[in-house]
Amino acid sequence: MKRAFVVGYPISHSRSPLIHSFWLAEAGIDGSYERVAVEPAAFPEFVRTLEQQGFVGGNVTVPHKEEAFRLALVDDPVARDLHAVNTLWLEGDVLKGANTDVMGFLANLDQEAKGWDGRLDRVVVLGAGGASRAVLYGLLQRGAAEILLANRTFERAQALAHHFGPRVKPLAWETAEAAMVGADLLVNTTSLGMKGQPPLDLSLSGLPRTALVTDIVYVPLETPLLAKARALGLRTVDGLGMLLHQAVPGFERWFGVKPLVSSQLRALILADIEKQGT
Repeated sequence: MKRAFVVGYPISHSRSPLIHSFWLAEAGIDGSYERVAVEPAAFPEFVRTLEQQGFVGGNVTVPHKEEAFRLALVDDPVARDLHAVNTLWLEGDVLKGANTDVMGFLANLDQEAKGWDGRLDRVVVLGAGGASRAVLYGLLQRGAAEILLANRTFERAQALAHHFGPRVKPLAWETAEAAMVGADLLVNTTSLGMKGQPPLDLSLSGLPRTALVTDIVYVPLETPLLAKARALGLRTVDGLGMLLHQAVPGFERWFGVKPLVSSQLRALILADIEKQGT
């Protein structure tokens, strides 16, 4: 039986076991996928002994993604640019690593808003944390001409814009609403609007009616931002698909089958969100 894992600290909130268990059952594979809580100081030893523990690989979440990048052999250009790994696997006795967050973000939009990248003259991205790095990488990959990056700490937006080059321009948070005028896409990468967090209180009146609004938050599934956008008649995409799509490459590496992100899987995760309330 092949064993895989998701490792983080804390980790009890992770829905990855539900996703991978669904795919294992669907494919009839004798395998397992389990949560493993590992404190930061113990993480290097955990990954060093994966084979002895019987693992073929696994996912990495907060706070271990940067350390996983340092410990693994990384050929993946995305992980190299982001300096973060969320997927590990063994090739012989070599620990390999990759980052699938960018693919997850793009695949979600491709599935839910076909043709979304046909025009990306101006994009507004809110937040300059780790998730924002993956989003910026993906948008630049798809040809975004100008990305306006707004963050409460302007210096963080400046640093991220400098990293990605002249197509990314840093903004002070209070100018975000003005930046939306004429934007083709608005992306929220902050935790604002997440259950237990303050709402994202911005006016969307400057967005043209053709704009798309997406939020990487998926609890609640329809954040206040998405509800406001939908009330204005704008297209919206929630963040659940990003979680589901980023899981596909790891499952394929560990278990040898490429799974589908289906309506049945989405319904299963939504039911769990409703049951847990978080």
